[in-house]
Amino acid sequence: MGVDLRRKGKMEKATEFAERMRKVQEEAGTALMRAQKEMKRQVDRGRREAENWKVEDRVMLSTKDLVFKERLAKKLMKRYVGLYEIEKAVLKNVVKLKLLATMRIHPVVNISQITRYREPVRG
Repeated sequence: MGVDLRRKGKMEKATEFAERMRKVQEEAGTALMRAQKEMKRQVDRGRREAENWKVEDRVMLSTKDLVFKERLAKKLMKRYVGLYEIEKAVLKNVVKLKLLATMRIHPVVNISQITRYREPVRG
C-alpha cells in the first residue's frame, strides 16, 4: 500500500526522558511543600493551645448536641447543664466525666463540649 510506518522526527533518548521526568518531579515536590507550609500557616492562625484539664476539675456540659425528651424549645434551653467533675483526662482533648446515672450519654467527651465551672457572682 505504500505506507511508511516509521516515525519521522526526532526521537528522545531514554536517559534524556528520565532526566526530564526527574526535574518535573522535583519541581512538583517543591511546589507541594510550599503549598503545604502555606496551608499550615493559614490554619495555625486560628488555633490556640488546648486548656489543661485535671482530675476533679468542675465543668459544665454543653447542651448543643444533647437530646432531651421534654425539651420545649431549643432557644429556651440552658446552654450548659450540670456541675460535673472530671474523672480522668483520657487525651489532651478528651476527658471522662462523672455523670449521673440518669444521663444516658457516654461519659467520654471532647473538651469542646465542656466549659470550666465558675461560681456565680453574688449580688
